[in-house]
Amino acid sequence: MVRISDARMSGTAYGTIVLHTAPEAAVGGPLAVGAQRRSRIALSVSRKRLDLLVDDSEIKRRLMSWTPPAKPTRGYAALYRNSVLQAPAGCDFDFLVGRRAESR
Repeated sequence: MVRISDARMSGTAYGTIVLHTAPEAAVGGPLAVGAQRRSRIALSVSRKRLDLLVDDSEIKRRLMSWTPPAKPTRGYAALYRNSVLQAPAGCDFDFLVGRRAESR
């Protein structure tokens, strides 16, 4: 089984897992509308490629009718939504990037 996700994952799992794809579905990336029932996906682990076999015109058509999920306004969910960087930037809180331990 192959799992493909734009989510964060901790712990262990068995099998092939593709995580931290970007841009994420929540911000309108291709995963928001691309992979639907019976969609074809080509995965090459050795080439480090993941290709959604859907025409660009179809993705654009789907994105036109896509509605983003509601944005949380308070609590950890809002902090996460507003401050966690995309996968290529490290999936860290933006306010922690570049920080060093304080000298004592």
